[in-house]
Amino acid sequence: MKPSIFLFGEAEKGEFGIPFLCDSLPMLCEALGEPPPESQGIHYAIQTLLYDRSVLFYRVQEEGFSTKDYLKGLYLLQKSSSIPSGLALCLPGVGDEEILDEATKICSLRKSFLVLTEKDLYDYLSNP
Repeated sequence: MKPSIFLFGEAEKGEFGIPFLCDSLPMLCEALGEPPPESQGIHYAIQTLLYDRSVLFYRVQEEGFSTKDYLKGLYLLQKSSSIPSGLALCLPGVGDEEILDEATKICSLRKSFLVLTEKDLYDYLSNP
């Protein structure tokens, strides 16, 4: 299996709460549709695929704000033995302390990288 990224994001279509393994741009387009306005998840997925990596896309209701969706996905990532270790975890649009703290723990356990935008990191670090 080629290196992967576990990516949370919004999408026009597809199932919520179930990681979708994607290996090509046509597959991504067919399964998830167009990116919603101001969403970054599908854009990161496209970049990942262009670098010849796989994407495990986890669709959330509202990118950056659906705390229950994110925590459910992180729990799944932590408990599932079928999801390989060592992959990167990408949370575009997330600056929420609770979500990022949980993601950091999982990255440490799974020896993974956490990918954030500069804006999200700033939101996290400047949170009172």
